Amino acid sequence: MVDQWKRWESGRVLPSPEYQRLIAAIFGSVSGAMFAAPRDPQDVMVSAGTPVSVTTEVLSRLQASAIDQATLDALRLTVDRLCADYPTVPAPQLLLEGRSWLTRISDLLDMRVTLSQHRELLSLSGMLALLVGCLEQDTGASTHAEATRRSANLLGVEADDHDVIGWSYEMSCWFALTRGDYGAVLAASTAGIEAAGERSVSVQLRAQQAKAWARIGDRRKVEVALDQGRTLLESLPYPTDPAHHFIVDPQKFDFYSMDVLRTVGEDRIADALANEVLRSCTTWDGTVISPMRAAEAWVSKGVIAARAGDLEAAVEHGRNALEGERKSLPSLAMVGHELSSELRVHYPHEPLAQEYTNELAQIMKADA
Repeated sequence: MVDQWKRWESGRVLPSPEYQRLIAAIFGSVSGAMFAAPRDPQDVMVSAGTPVSVTTEVLSRLQASAIDQATLDALRLTVDRLCADYPTVPAPQLLLEGRSWLTRISDLLDMRVTLSQHRELLSLSGMLALLVGCLEQDTGASTHAEATRRSANLLGVEADDHDVIGWSYEMSCWFALTRGDYGAVLAASTAGIEAAGERSVSVQLRAQQAKAWARIGDRRKVEVALDQGRTLLESLPYPTDPAHHFIVDPQKFDFYSMDVLRTVGEDRIADALANEVLRSCTTWDGTVISPMRAAEAWVSKGVIAARAGDLEAAVEHGRNALEGERKSLPSLAMVGHELSSELRVHYPHEPLAQEYTNELAQIMKADA
């Protein structure tokens, strides 16, 4: 068995799809994450923005007297690029760009367009509103984020875009989770799954359910939610653009499983998943392409180290999570405070533990 495993790890042979799913499930992952084909380093490099020539071409099309399919295709590519830029581009910069494009596309709705074009523009507006709402939440503007989320939901309903509708409910789950309202998480996730159906977003909605049940303390329902999400993700084709923020790729499922398993005390598996998240967040030259995922992975390692009696490692990991420039303030505050709680429980009189808590509070105050 050891020899066979080494052959799998080397990529010389692979187990059958059925066994890939079973092996991945043992480690709380999915087959697409554990047995994915190696990617070329150039494929994972994230652009800091669209080339000026491309943006100019799209804008020139928008100034035409009529909207054609090429213009809509260019707009769709622009929206997809903005969504792919979400993890790395500074939030204020991307927020400004997202709002600008949202205004431009909204203006097109007043032009004479066909019914199908009108629906496409509504769908694009909904996707951009989702992105803008996420960025507003990241920067601590929760009230604005909720209003934008509701607008995205209405646009999704009008366009009959079940992806936009589903993600608007997923954002509601996220907002509720960070404020500790687990009942609202479960209600929004149920409504989102019913509205979206068997789509990628429903994987993340089930992951949000698992997060809520883990913090409530119902281990059985945690396992049910994770298993349902894993089964659905295994049935979906591998995404054509895993970098798109509103697409669930297999590595993102590892990220959610890590949080849930850490919360319920499965430290060994959670630590292994944290290592895998950190690996997948880093390119061959050491560039971190998903800093917010990496930050939560460092927090997970900090919590696990604190429980294992290693105060210095726990604080070091926690500080690593605070270093990145691209942050989601509510999410980082939630998991950061969970690490602080572990430090208070295990090291109530240690100055080093209090130093981390103070550093977390200062960063949240400075970045808010």
